[in-house]
Amino acid sequence: MVKKESSAKVVGEIVAVGAGIAALSAAAYVMFGPDAKKNKKAVKSWAVKMKGEIIEKLEEAKEITEPVYQNIINTVHQKYENVKNIDKTELMDAIADLRKQWNNMSKDAKPKKKTKKSAKRA
Repeated sequence: MVKKESSAKVVGEIVAVGAGIAALSAAAYVMFGPDAKKNKKAVKSWAVKMKGEIIEKLEEAKEITEPVYQNIINTVHQKYENVKNIDKTELMDAIADLRKQWNNMSKDAKPKKKTKKSAKRA
């Protein structure tokens, strides 16, 4: 006997998978985005830890939207703003780079449009 899953449960699982993919996409941009090469020379341990915390929060988020992303950045920024041995200029630069990542993430997360090929009639 085969049990049928309710369509709501299946849809919920699909949404969860989609959210997971979005979180991983966000994580990849935070850690390996276009500015990563420029910043690799000056990577500080606090910056790696900060990005890791952002990734964790992104993975925990049920839905990743720009306000959610910006809120996560703000929360982590406030935490690191009070750490004594972090240069404030470096912190502001890192936060600015992270804020810019949203545009890149949102572009890549959107499904690519399929082009319709015109059918040739014989």
